[in-house]
Amino acid sequence: MPYISIECGQIESSVKKELIKTVTEVSSKIMNVPSEFFTVTIKELPDSNFGIGGRSIGEIKEEYKRIQK
Repeated sequence: MPYISIECGQIESSVKKELIKTVTEVSSKIMNVPSEFFTVTIKELPDSNFGIGGRSIGEIKEEYKRIQK
């Protein structure tokens, strides 16, 4: 049984649902393994515990929100 683990910052439930569905479908197609054999887990890290380029994801998200307005 293929096992896929995704680690990320905090995401909404609707995004998790779509991510699990899409990753399963694509992996099933590529590996030629029925989708019902796949297990997908999502491990969320608090935005303050996850950083890129010396800044926390929380800081990056806030900056992105300001730019998008």
